[in-house]
Amino acid sequence: MNQLREIVALADGVLGRDVVGVYLHGSAVLGGLRPASDLDVLLVARRSPADRERSALLGGLLGISGSGAGGGAGAVEGAADADADTDGGDGGGARPVELAVVVQSEVRPWRYPPVCDFLYGEWLRADYEAGSVPRPEPMPDLALLITMVLAGDRPLAGPPPSRVLDPVPHADLVRASVAGLPGLLDDLEDDTRNVLLTLARIWSTLATGRISSKDTAADWALARLPPEHRPVLAHARRLYLDCRYSEESWSGELRSRVRPHADRVLAEIDRLGPGSGPR
Repeated sequence: MNQLREIVALADGVLGRDVVGVYLHGSAVLGGLRPASDLDVLLVARRSPADRERSALLGGLLGISGSGAGGGAGAVEGAADADADTDGGDGGGARPVELAVVVQSEVRPWRYPPVCDFLYGEWLRADYEAGSVPRPEPMPDLALLITMVLAGDRPLAGPPPSRVLDPVPHADLVRASVAGLPGLLDDLEDDTRNVLLTLARIWSTLATGRISSKDTAADWALARLPPEHRPVLAHARRLYLDCRYSEESWSGELRSRVRPHADRVLAEIDRLGPGSGPR
């Protein structure tokens, strides 16, 4: 049984008929899984899980998800491809899983900021293993996740997502993208490839109204950057396509260009911020 089937079976075993649908998103639907990609899943439920159900979901996911270094920046990442390729993040085993649970009535009709009822991600594993259990909290990134789910249209269980979720207005995509910038920049030094690619994707999303794969967004940004700001993004793109995190390296010369590049992209994002529309 592969990881996606295990996730669906876990959801069914814990929530049963209160599962509305389970949907794949992220890299698997935007262009294909890469060496360090997570498996990104959205579960839509009819109600909020009880405490014992939260613990059961968490315990199951700790066993299903690979503990390799997953990319926390990827929340701003075809089902058949993902089924066939569950080779994982950094160690050749199971891939890291990111699972978000939303209560349908909290996101349909759509309103901002949306509430994520339960979130599992490998960057939080240490907290979970220490006894923390995910609780409901506002999560602007859900605007991006839901948009990817609707565009990807890859149900793992339940009806097509267009019958379950409302589309997100462009203005709320912009708000969600900008809301995550401070936390994203905090990770620039330690998670360089993902932060640079996510910045490129935010810029692309704000300009076009579409969420692209990280490499496609990088191609879009590279065509619009001046020559001096292209090398670091081109390198991040190559790492994303070809390398696990353990294989990642940056030369001193490239590393010195990372912050100036990020500042240039941030200036473009600021120009297209709240109040702008697709161009």
